[in-house]
Amino acid sequence: MRKSPLAVLFLTTFIDLVGFGIIIPILPNYAKILGASDFEVGLLAAVYALMNFLFSSLWGTLSDRIGRRPVILYSVAITCVAHLLFSQSTTLILLLAARIMAGIGSANISIAQAYISDVTEPQNRAKSMGLIGAAFGLGFIFGPPLGGVVNDAFGIEYVGYMAAGLSLINLVMAWFMLPESLKVKNPTAIFSFKPITSIWKELQKPVIRELFLINFIYIAAFSMMQITAALLWKEHSNLDDRHIGYVFAYIGICSAVIQGGFIGKFTHRFGERKLLVMGNLLMACGLFAMPFFKGDLFMPWELFVLLSIALSNGFVGPSLASLLSQEAKENELGQTLGLNQSFGSLGRVVGPAVGGMLYGFDFHAPYIAGAMILMLSLYLAYLVFHQRTLRRS
Repeated sequence: MRKSPLAVLFLTTFIDLVGFGIIIPILPNYAKILGASDFEVGLLAAVYALMNFLFSSLWGTLSDRIGRRPVILYSVAITCVAHLLFSQSTTLILLLAARIMAGIGSANISIAQAYISDVTEPQNRAKSMGLIGAAFGLGFIFGPPLGGVVNDAFGIEYVGYMAAGLSLINLVMAWFMLPESLKVKNPTAIFSFKPITSIWKELQKPVIRELFLINFIYIAAFSMMQITAALLWKEHSNLDDRHIGYVFAYIGICSAVIQGGFIGKFTHRFGERKLLVMGNLLMACGLFAMPFFKGDLFMPWELFVLLSIALSNGFVGPSLASLLSQEAKENELGQTLGLNQSFGSLGRVVGPAVGGMLYGFDFHAPYIAGAMILMLSLYLAYLVFHQRTLRRS
């Protein structure tokens, strides 16, 4: 019996993100053990995102040219090697090298989005794009607690072995079970390593420009929180690595339920443009409140704030991808989604670096700053909401 390609894609994306989730909650505190400052912790996350930026559009364009399946296979193989290197990272230099390679391999989310666009109709894309968000959520359900338990029981090197083993399973599964989705390849797609030039060309296009900018601002604000959250919870709420893993798992459960079960209903009722506005507003409110519910206030108020952040991610991510897939030319879909991923990666470069620096100044600062810059993203989302009216006039 032939399996649905979307089901196989979901499974391979889920396994990939479990491996990602195993490492992320441990990374900031492990980097500090190796002697990293708050700013250097941010730089470790930033260099990972920088590789995402450099390679997302390259992978996307390559997938338009040779197909989605081979690019997914290449990127998963690189991720497997990166996790093996992480297992041997006993110095900051080795840890930096592992994060560089992991950033290259993980710059493949746009390929999964392009794959979904290949096999779904436009009216169903936001719901189907929610599969990627659900895979992220489930990855954070199982990954962080698993990483915390393995680290406590066996040590940091076995965290890397576990993540590498999952990537290897993912590679074998994708090789045998994932069919090609691209019916007509684009042999004229320019295989270029010039993401800034490509992004500049896309920024000349109305609506795509606004969506790219929203993605950058939103992810920068979210990344300022993501890289400092483990430090905030450990230093100001007295959580250990295992309990931090459980909190990330809670975020994952919320994200998986919202994006896997409800995003289709929300999209049908409100539409992608309204969800984009609502998601940015929710994220701004959630980030602003997050550092104030520490210590005894962690339960239940911090968990309620994290629920609003998960709801925001469920609204913004699938809506952005769906709107971009509708605006892009069909034979440039992988390239456009890849460039959007690159633009988001710029946010992941800026966000952690700035967030780590601000956290060293005052632990409230990354969250307040993130909420403030989201006001611009909210305004751009409002413009996208009214873009049909603006086009008519």
